Amino acid sequence: MKINRIAKTAVATTGVVAFAMAAASTSAVAADKKAKKEKCYGIVAKGMNDCGTSTHSCAGQAKVDNHPEEWIYVTKGLCKRIAGSTKKPKKA
Repeated sequence: MKINRIAKTAVATTGVVAFAMAAASTSAVAADKKAKKEKCYGIVAKGMNDCGTSTHSCAGQAKVDNHPEEWIYVTKGLCKRIAGSTKKPKKA
């Protein structure tokens, strides 16, 4: 009897913790989507760009790191604090 009661308590506790974690992650994702974004050029890692440039038309096609025409969306105000970034594209 004692083991059965402990097992029920463990299952209930695990369920509550899982529900709380799922609810917290959902609200964090929703808050991120509502945040104002801006384009930030020159800081993109190879293959991690958000959209096209003069050399290609799709996201994920950056050929080199930190190309001056490649951009990603960042939270508004963050771009000016990242070394090597600009708000406007530069010609390569």
